[in-house]
Amino acid sequence: MSETRRNWLLSAPGLVLFGVLLFVPLVMTFILSLNSFDFYGGIKPDIGPGNYFAVLGDGYYYTIFGRTFAIALVTTVICVLIGVPVAWFMLKMTPFWRSIMVLVVIGPLLISVVVRTLGWAIILGNKGIVNDALIHLGLIERPIKMMFTSGGIVVALVHVMVPFMVLAVWAALQRADPAAERAAESLGAGTVTIFRRVVVPQALPGILSGSLIVFSMSASAFATPAIIGGRRAKVIATTVYDEFMGTLNWPLGAAIAMLLLVSVVVVMLAWNRLVERRVEKVIG
Repeated sequence: MSETRRNWLLSAPGLVLFGVLLFVPLVMTFILSLNSFDFYGGIKPDIGPGNYFAVLGDGYYYTIFGRTFAIALVTTVICVLIGVPVAWFMLKMTPFWRSIMVLVVIGPLLISVVVRTLGWAIILGNKGIVNDALIHLGLIERPIKMMFTSGGIVVALVHVMVPFMVLAVWAALQRADPAAERAAESLGAGTVTIFRRVVVPQALPGILSGSLIVFSMSASAFATPAIIGGRRAKVIATTVYDEFMGTLNWPLGAAIAMLLLVSVVVVMLAWNRLVERRVEKVIG
């Protein structure tokens, strides 16, 4: 038996389990999205693209999709701006302080998403810690509206998405050649120049993988937008929930979910190709 065939046979159980857990639900959701719905008769087994036409022909859903991807994009950019310097500093720390910093970075992931988001609701509320501090300092006269806004959602998402970016960039920088920084320093380059001309190009693979993770998770996040955004700043995930649990129009909710999946995949593939070209140009 060839080594390739043996490897495929050894991987078969995992591949079958992966297919059952991932592709079967997706296929079922897609089939459901093709059914029709009647408020009196419920789901009907009619097959057709009517739900997709209903979503693509309604400007209301374009607004929600635009808000969702804008939030995901801003969250990703902020995570890159925070994550790359933090990962670089972690690389230069001693092993003891690096282990402490890793615990600090992954700390938000160890807390329940609901508890974490409720904490941000307390901080960002009209009578929250931020507004009370600004009022007592005399910087503002009335509370700044941060709850039920896209900005509030971004702040809460950045808190939990930064660890993914930091760890991805850190892993990429660990494979980089440290002699490049020393060479740049010996040639008279300053810290900012070294970071911009040496560190960032070497961190591009990590930035790519981290940005893909952050963008996809931000675009599909539910708990944080539901609590922080509420009904005034709806995103796709909360809209799907409303269709399933509110109006009970499961086929329409499934169609919106499938469009979200396709949109995220298209954006990720385009971004992956763009950054890969940049990496090839830098390496070449």
